[in-house]
Amino acid sequence: QVQVEESGGGLVQAGGSLSLSCAASGKIRSIGTMAWYRQPPELRRELAASITSSGSTNYADSVRGRFTISRDNAKKTVTLQMDSLKPEDTADYYCAVDGVTTDLARYTTWGQGAQVTVSS
Repeated sequence: QVQVEESGGGLVQAGGSLSLSCAASGKIRSIGTMAWYRQPPELRRELAASITSSGSTNYADSVRGRFTISRDNAKKTVTLQMDSLKPEDTADYYCAVDGVTTDLARYTTWGQGAQVTVSS
C-alpha cells in the first residue's frame, strides 16, 4: 500500500554531521506526521523528531538544537539533518509516516532503519 525508503546515515566522528532522508510512495491520498525514531543498542526505540503536515516540529530534548527535521510535501520526503553529533546519538534510525491511502484507509508505515554510528 504505502512504502517508505530511507537513505543516508553511516559513520562519522563526534562533532560531525550526517543527513537522513526518507521518501514515501504508493497509494497515498495524504500524509500526516512524518517522524524519525531511533533505537540505540540494547535500548528502546524513542522519538527523535517529528513534523506535521502544517510544518509543526517536535524534538526530543536530547537532540533539540542539533537536529533539524524538514519535509517536502510535493516530493513526499522528510529529512533529518544531524549536526554536532555525539557518540550517544549512535543508533538505528527509523522513518515513520502516517496518513490516509487512496482507499481511504489510515496507515502508519515504518522504514527498515538506517544505521548511524558516531565515534569518539
